[in-house]
Amino acid sequence: MHGNEGDEYMKNAVQRFGKFLSAMVMPNIGAFIAWGLITALFIEKGWFPNAKLATMVDPMLKYILPVLIGYQGGKLVAGDRGGVIAVIAILGVICGSNEVMFMGAMAMGPFAGWVIKKFDKAVDGHIPAGFEMLVNNFSIGIIGMILAIIGYYLIGPVMTAILTVLTAGVDFLIGHSLLPLVSVFVEPAKVLFLNNAINHGIFTPIGGEQVQAAGKSIMYMIEANPGAGLGVLSAYWAFSKDKRTKDSAPGAIIIHFFGGIHEIYFPYVLMNPVVIIASIVGSACAVFYYSLFNIGLTGPASPGSIIAFLTMAPKGSTLAVLLGVVIAAVVSFLVAAPIIKMSNGKSLEEASDSVQNMKAASKGIAKKAGEIKKIVFACDAGMGSSAMGATKFRNRIKPLGLGITVINSSVDTVPADTDVVVCQEVLADRAAKSAPNAQLVTIKNFLQDEAIDGLYDKLAQGREEGAVSVKEQTEQASSGTEAKPMVMVREGIKLGQKSVSKEEAIEAAGKLLYELGYVEKEYIEAMQERERTVTTYLGMGVAIPHGTGDAKNKVKKTGIVLVQYPDGVDFGDEKAYLVFGIAGIGNEHLELLGKITQVIDSQDNLDKLKAAGNVQDVLDMLK
Repeated sequence: MHGNEGDEYMKNAVQRFGKFLSAMVMPNIGAFIAWGLITALFIEKGWFPNAKLATMVDPMLKYILPVLIGYQGGKLVAGDRGGVIAVIAILGVICGSNEVMFMGAMAMGPFAGWVIKKFDKAVDGHIPAGFEMLVNNFSIGIIGMILAIIGYYLIGPVMTAILTVLTAGVDFLIGHSLLPLVSVFVEPAKVLFLNNAINHGIFTPIGGEQVQAAGKSIMYMIEANPGAGLGVLSAYWAFSKDKRTKDSAPGAIIIHFFGGIHEIYFPYVLMNPVVIIASIVGSACAVFYYSLFNIGLTGPASPGSIIAFLTMAPKGSTLAVLLGVVIAAVVSFLVAAPIIKMSNGKSLEEASDSVQNMKAASKGIAKKAGEIKKIVFACDAGMGSSAMGATKFRNRIKPLGLGITVINSSVDTVPADTDVVVCQEVLADRAAKSAPNAQLVTIKNFLQDEAIDGLYDKLAQGREEGAVSVKEQTEQASSGTEAKPMVMVREGIKLGQKSVSKEEAIEAAGKLLYELGYVEKEYIEAMQERERTVTTYLGMGVAIPHGTGDAKNKVKKTGIVLVQYPDGVDFGDEKAYLVFGIAGIGNEHLELLGKITQVIDSQDNLDKLKAAGNVQDVLDMLK
C-alpha cells in the first residue's frame, strides 16, 4: 500500500470509527443534557441546591447514561435484540468497576450485539417450528448473563485501567499547563470531520469522570467552544477581498455562533488553509485560560452554540465561561486578519464544494468499490419494492463475481454492517438515521433509475481495476430448499381490467387479497396510506401496492395477487399495466417476488404479461 493510499485508508478508518461512536452517543445527547442540568441546578454548589434532587446525579451518570450508550451500540449492530442483550452485558461492566463506564459501554454494547447476531445467524433455519420464541428469549438470557460475567471480571477492570491512564494523562497536561496543545490536533480534526472519534471516544468519558469528582469538566469545552470559528468568520467579514465571501460571513456567523453548526466555517478555512492557525491559537488560548482558572462545564454543550455552552456553566461561572469564548474569538480574529488581508485563496464556492466532498467521505459516501461488501435496498416496510429491487440488482451484478451481499430491508431496520443503502428520495432521512455509516443512494424507482445504473457502473469499474476480489457470491436473500407456501393462485389473477384511478386500482388489489383470506379488511386502507407516503410504482409499467410496516399484524398469510390493466393506470407521471398486490409474513413472498423480477427484466416477457389473456399462461411464466 502506497503512502497516500495508506493515509487515506487510515483517515477513512478513523472517520468510520468516529461516526460509529457518534451514532452511539448523539441519540442520547438529550439525556446527557438532562444530567448536566440536574448537576448544575441541584448539587451542593448548584444554582438551587437540593439534597434530595441531587441524589439523581450519580445514578444517571453511573447507570442510565452508560446503559443508553450501550443499548444504542448493540442496536446498531443487531437491532432490538442487540440492544436488549447489550443492556444486560453492560450491567456487568458497570458493577465490575468503580468508575463511570462510558468507555465500557462503547466497547461492550457493540460487542454484545455482534455476539447475538452471530448466534442468530448460526441457528437460522435450525430451530424446530414452535420453539422460535423460546430459543430467542433464552438465548438472550443465557448469552447476556455470560457476557455480564465477562464484563464484570474482564471488560470493567480493563476499561477502568484504560480510563485511569487517560485521566492521568489529562491531569498531567493540566498540571503542566500543556492541555492547550490539544487544540493543535482538535481544530484540524474538526475541519477534516475527524472530531467525533476524539470528542465522543475520549473527551466524553473523561468529562463524565471529572464531573463525578469535581462537578465540572474542561473536557466539554475543548471542541465545543464556538469562539475560534467566530473569530475566523468575523475576520472574513471585515477583511475579505471577495465580495461574495464578505457578504456571506454575517449569515454564517449567526448559524455558527447561535445555531452551533460549526461546519459552516469550514469552507472559509479551506479557502486559505493557513487560517487554521488562527482557530488553533484562539482555541489554545481559551483552553489555557479555562485550565488556569479551573473552569469547566457540567455536561456536554451540544450543539456547540453559545446558548448550549452557557447553559452548561456551573453556578457563578457564566461570565468566566463567556470570557473564554471571547478570548478564543478575539485571538482567532487577530491571527486570521493579516492572513486574509494578504491572501488570494480559492473562492468560497470551490471551498464549499471541497467541504461537501469531505463531509460525504466522512459519512462513507465516498466508499470505493472494493470497500462495498453489503448493499441493502430499503423501502418503508421492507416487503415489496425493495425486495424486487434487490433481486434485480443481485442478478445484475452476479456475473461480475464481486462477492457482494444484496438484500432488502425496512428503511428503519437497515443492518449496521451495511455499506450502501438504496432507497427512494422521500425516505432518505429515515435511511440516514437508520444506517449512519452507510453510503446513501437515492432513487425514484427500484427497477429503472440512473442512480442504480451509476452504482452498477462503479462496481463494474472497480472490478476491472482490480479493486474488488473475484469470488462466488455467498449469500442470497431467498436461499433455502424447503417447500414454499403457495402465495399466488389462479383466483388471485385478474386480466383485462378497464383503466381506473390509482386509488381504485390499489383498492381492487386490496379487496382481492382480502377476499382470498390473505389479509384483514383494514389492510386495504394501509395500502392506500403506503401509497400516500411513497409511491409503490417500480418502473417498467409495474406497481406493487402493499401495506405500511405498521399493518403487518393485519396480514393473515402470505399472498400476492395480480390485476392487469392493458390500457394502464396513472401512478403519478407513469402508467402501471401490471399491479401486484402484496401481503407478506416474514420472507415467504420473496422467492416469488424474485421470480417476478426475473420475468419482467426481459422486455419480451414483460410485454407478454401486459398482454396475457389466459391466467394459466401467467402462472406458467411465474412458476
